[in-house]
Amino acid sequence: MNKTRDAMRLTLECSVALGLAGLVALVALPAGAQSSGGIPGVVAPEATAELVQEGFTFTEGPVGAADGSLYFSDIRVNRVFHLDAAGKISVFRETTNGTNGIALTKDGELLFAEGGGPRITKRARDGSITTLIDKHAGQSMLAPNDLIVDARGGVYFTDPGPRPVVPGRPTYVSYLPPGAKESIIVDDKVARPNGLTLTNDGRTLIVDDTIGNTVFAYDVQADGKVTNKRPFAQLRDIPAGAESGADGLAVDSADRAYITAVAGVQVFDAKGMYLGVIKSGRQGANVAFAGPGKQTLYITAREGLYRIRTLSKGPDRLGK
Repeated sequence: MNKTRDAMRLTLECSVALGLAGLVALVALPAGAQSSGGIPGVVAPEATAELVQEGFTFTEGPVGAADGSLYFSDIRVNRVFHLDAAGKISVFRETTNGTNGIALTKDGELLFAEGGGPRITKRARDGSITTLIDKHAGQSMLAPNDLIVDARGGVYFTDPGPRPVVPGRPTYVSYLPPGAKESIIVDDKVARPNGLTLTNDGRTLIVDDTIGNTVFAYDVQADGKVTNKRPFAQLRDIPAGAESGADGLAVDSADRAYITAVAGVQVFDAKGMYLGVIKSGRQGANVAFAGPGKQTLYITAREGLYRIRTLSKGPDRLGK
């Protein structure tokens, strides 16, 4: 009987010790660490988002270049930075009028969504800056936020307006056809449109909403207009009564969508099924693939720039 009691006591003590060890291990995990399960096909179980550099003010607008380098903006100090293939960060452009989103054209020119312009500008290879557009169908822009260039050279962009949100103030998702001087408003019914992207085949436009939890999809027509607006995905783990914080987004080569929100970078498959979340040390504002083989996901997150090695890879096209 005594041996039985001793064995039971030993078992209990071991269980308690293991439980405490497990708790210590949990507490010791680095902030923002990826869960032990990873995301199949996206990030390995041991992958974590690491800090590249901090000391910024509000990083945004990342876009990967053909050489594996990355451009990103720091909105509040009116600068655009360049992270070269060797890992060196330098100032690329100053006095940017609150540039947020950045895009690349097929000719290697950079486009900037200047929220303080308000306008979209183009930087030619010689460094000159010209205004591409500053109106929606004749109406002045509010504060353009994000943009992406399609295969024809047309530009989709969002214009949610500046903060604070003004009830009843219009918001826009617009399209500038290649060579046009006037844009087409494709949707003015999203509460606060922010990040946007195109699927790899260019046939579907995806737009998120900073206020709401619903991410929308549209069928892209031959002239750049869109039809069949529908819910694409529902963001997870948003506190009750809070804004989703949905901001920038990108797709990988399998059309999985990576969407920044208050709960981290949420990943969805091509049909909008939730796959998991990638955490970083600060709340992410935008994401883009860059680096060798486009297998590094960069996260612009407030005062810092983060990156995580991925199993997935970015799309073959230029930019996001």
